[in-house]
Amino acid sequence: MVQRFSTRMQRLFSNLPKRYLGQPSPFTHAHLLKPGEVTPGLTQTEYALRRHKLMSNIQKESQALGLETDHAAVFLSSAIMYMSNDIPFPFHQNNDFLYLCGFLEPDSILILQSRPGHSMPSHTATLFLPRRDSGRELWDGPRSGPDGAVALTGVDQAYPLEEFKDVLPRLFDEKVTLWYDFMRPSHHSLHSNFIQPLIESNIKSKDRIRSTRLLTQQLRLIKSQAEIMLMKKAGHISSQAFIETMHWSKAPVNEALIYAKFEFECRARGAEILAYPPVIAGGNRANTLHYVKNNQIVKPGELVLLDGGCEASCYVSDITRTWPMNGKFTAAQEELYESVLEVQKSCLSLCIPGTSLENLYSHMLTQLGNKLKDLGIVQKRCSDSQFFKAARTYCPHHVGHYLGMDVHDTPDMSRSLLLQPGMVITIEPGIYVPENDTEALEKYRGMGIRIEDDVVITEQAPLILSAECPKEVYEIQQVCLQGH
Repeated sequence: MVQRFSTRMQRLFSNLPKRYLGQPSPFTHAHLLKPGEVTPGLTQTEYALRRHKLMSNIQKESQALGLETDHAAVFLSSAIMYMSNDIPFPFHQNNDFLYLCGFLEPDSILILQSRPGHSMPSHTATLFLPRRDSGRELWDGPRSGPDGAVALTGVDQAYPLEEFKDVLPRLFDEKVTLWYDFMRPSHHSLHSNFIQPLIESNIKSKDRIRSTRLLTQQLRLIKSQAEIMLMKKAGHISSQAFIETMHWSKAPVNEALIYAKFEFECRARGAEILAYPPVIAGGNRANTLHYVKNNQIVKPGELVLLDGGCEASCYVSDITRTWPMNGKFTAAQEELYESVLEVQKSCLSLCIPGTSLENLYSHMLTQLGNKLKDLGIVQKRCSDSQFFKAARTYCPHHVGHYLGMDVHDTPDMSRSLLLQPGMVITIEPGIYVPENDTEALEKYRGMGIRIEDDVVITEQAPLILSAECPKEVYEIQQVCLQGH
């Protein structure tokens, strides 16, 4: 099967239009893509195998449900979002759509349709996309058009978007089971124009409409070697950006400048965008977990917490480091920091197949409870349940989450799932002591410390994608003091 995909890929690449498409291609962006790649590092073959796996999983689920029909899975692209009037935000593709075909243009539809008379998972992959339009291309840039989309992505066929209006009515007439994420459509205009009216008019056929959401997330949960290489790239870029930002930062400084420095260093190394709005929190603001205003002054002697990461070639990183703005930890800062670091290292050592994020969370709370007792933040005479409660108070978030194309990747996948090789997770314990916490020792008040790394589960030891990013006290101080 792989050989068949590769042969077809070579034929399609030879037909790649010698012009700019709606996204980089090996012809126009040879510095980014090798022949046969749809997006950097991911080939037509890999995308075809993903579609094959999805249709295979649909086959298994349909058999379990007793659905003896043909099947069609529909995925919508993202829409263009506008900042004001006709000024668009930078476009970001819907990741489930992107995962299955690599097509980066808006206002598009992918349909995977089982072949009548063939056993599943044999199927046809079809894209529906906007026509080429010289008037719109003058303003918005080139479009791939059906010929460019087929040659670049390796789907079987492509047609102008308006032709999709005839597809679903025919499929409903043929009693096909529709697999579609109708509860959370990624493109509300395409949904309301092409799909919602048909679903509403066929409400009696509701049992033939099934969601793709969990099936797609199950595939995205386990990364291929190519995906892991892309996540290594994102981890490397972000780690280097952290080093440069630590080295550069000197108090007093506005958090907004730290934000700008971090983003510049990521973009300068090849990241397209930041993976999410970063947290740059000086002093007591680190105790606001999602502090993203980033508009205060970090003062000499304060710690700064930076939770940031980049997106590179469609995959993201998510790293947190906390460091002293004057280059050297005070004794109290170092005590609290080392406690968090020891808990983090203990959790990292348990990132092996067969455990789960929930198991790791319980371990983190136990370890944090012990540290809080050792630090004198909670009384030593407390019971075990009280230590657990204190740990949840001083670290109110989970130990981590799944990571991939999104920061909080595959969000419907349970944290109780047993970890398997190929899964990527974050490990991010913290201790947060608000400045008004009169129960804590005064020397710790106003400190918030989190340390976060990105981890690939392997058969052997965990692979730390953010290992280049300094986190030992002596490493951080060495990097910071070089900039002072």
